[in-house]
Amino acid sequence: MRVAVMKMKFYAPWVHSLKEKRMVVKSILAKIRNKFQVSAAEVEDQDIHQSVVIGVAAIVPHSAQADRVMDEIARFAQQSTEAELVEEERELR
Repeated sequence: MRVAVMKMKFYAPWVHSLKEKRMVVKSILAKIRNKFQVSAAEVEDQDIHQSVVIGVAAIVPHSAQADRVMDEIARFAQQSTEAELVEEERELR
């Protein structure tokens, strides 16, 4: 059993308030959680309007599946929002 962890940083230039950002974050998190049954949360930059950092963790049986699942989540998150994915970090524990 392995734990796959990924951090994705998005840039949303149209967001000008924390209220707007909260709507974007809640939408992305709900979509990821519902589709993939993983843990997901906003992990950094909570007070920066145009920066959204999402952390995702999933338990997988082996590293090959971890790569596949994280690829799918990153692709899905990118397609689910107008925000631009600018950075992605992955770790397998």
